[in-house]
Amino acid sequence: MFDLIVKGGSLPDGRVADIGIKGGKITAVDQLGEAQAGQIIDATGDLVSPPFVDPHFHMDATLSYGLPRINASGTLLEGIGLWGELKQVMTHDEVVERALSYCDWAASMGLLAIRSHVDTCDDRLLGVEALLEVRDKVKDYIDLQLVAFPQDGFYRDPTARANTIRALDKGVDIVGGIPHFERTMADGAASVTELCEIAAVRGLQVDMHCDETDDPLSRHIETLANETQRLGLQGRVAGSHLTSMHSMDNYYVSKLLPLIAEAEVNVIPNPLINIVLQGRHDTFPKRRGLTRVKEMLAQGINVGWGQDCVLDPWYSLGTADMLDVAFMGLHVAQMTSPQEMRICFDMVTTHNAKTMGLPDYGLHVGAKASLVILDAGAPIEALRLRATRLHVIANGKVISQTPRPEATLTLAARPASVRRRHEAD
Repeated sequence: MFDLIVKGGSLPDGRVADIGIKGGKITAVDQLGEAQAGQIIDATGDLVSPPFVDPHFHMDATLSYGLPRINASGTLLEGIGLWGELKQVMTHDEVVERALSYCDWAASMGLLAIRSHVDTCDDRLLGVEALLEVRDKVKDYIDLQLVAFPQDGFYRDPTARANTIRALDKGVDIVGGIPHFERTMADGAASVTELCEIAAVRGLQVDMHCDETDDPLSRHIETLANETQRLGLQGRVAGSHLTSMHSMDNYYVSKLLPLIAEAEVNVIPNPLINIVLQGRHDTFPKRRGLTRVKEMLAQGINVGWGQDCVLDPWYSLGTADMLDVAFMGLHVAQMTSPQEMRICFDMVTTHNAKTMGLPDYGLHVGAKASLVILDAGAPIEALRLRATRLHVIANGKVISQTPRPEATLTLAARPASVRRRHEAD
C-alpha cells in the first residue's frame, strides 16, 4: 500500500514507469500494476521530472521592483546602487513577505530547491535574519540554501568581513564573495583566498560571484579554482556568472578551462540577467554577456543555469520558471541540437542539484518524493512549450495543481500540406 502512485509517466531518460511513494520517499519505480494507494495520479503521456533547482538567486531583493525607484540605465552598477538605497528603508517583515510570496510562486512552478545569496553588508543583518526565518517556514516544501554575500566587497566595505562571519555564525549555509567588485585586482584575489579559507575551516561550501564584468582581465575564477585545489574543496565550490570569459583571449581560456575542470568547480551562468546587464558599454558588435557554456560542458565541467533575479533592482521581469531560464540559455549559448537542448533540461534539474549538493534528489528508490508532472511528452517539448506544471509534489504531498490547458490549434485545422509535413517529422 502506497500513499501516492504516479502512474504511467514518461521519465526524462525516456522510460515509462509508475512511481510509488510512501512516507515522503520514493519506494518504487516500476510497473506497479494494480497496486493500491491513498491517491493515484494518472500521468500517462506526461513528463514526470525531478523538481527544478535554482542555484543562484537573490531572495532578499526579489519582488521589490520600483522600490525606491526604477533602474533607469539598466546597468549592474546602478542596480547595486539602487539596492543600497533600498537596504536603508526596507523592513524585516517586508523581506519575509516578499520572499514567502516568491517561494509560493516558485513552488507552483515546480521549483523546490533554491540557493539564495543574502547581503551581509548591513550591520543590522536584516536580510540575513529575515531569510533565516523564511528558510524555516518553507522547509517542508522548498530546500532553501543561503549564501553569506558581501555585496559591497569583502574588503571594500569596512564592516563586511565581520558581518559575513556573523552571518555564518547565525547559520547561513555557504560562503560567498564578489572579488571583481573590490578596489583592486589584488584585493579581489586576496578576498577569494580568505573566504575559501573560512569555508575550509568551517566545512562549508563556497559560491562566488566571480568576474561578472565585460573586462577580460578580470580573472578571479583562476584564483578560485587554485584555492579550491589547495584547500581540498573540490566539488564544494561554485563560480557564478563568469561573464568576463566571453571577452578573454582564447589561448588563456584554453589553459583556464582544464584548471576549472581539475578543481571540480561548478559553474552557474544566469542567462536572463547576464544578457541584460552585460555589454552595456558596447556599441556594435555587442557581446551577449554569457560565459563559455558549451566549451565548459565539453571539458566535463558541471554547468547549470541560474535564475538570479525576479522583479528587483537588476531585472524588471521574471516568473520563477526555470524552463524560461533554460529556454533563454539554449538560445544565447546556441545549444540547439537535440542533444544540447536535452542537456539544457538537465542544467535546471540534475546539474543544479549536484551544484547544491542535494543528497536525496532524483527519481530513484530512496530519493525524496519531490517531483513535477508536466504537460509535455519529453524534456525538449517541455522546454519548447515551457510546459504547464500539472502537479507539483513535495515530500510526498501534492502542493500545487494546474488544469491542463485546452489546445488552441489542432493539426486538423491546418492545411493538409502542412499537416503531412508535420506528421512526417
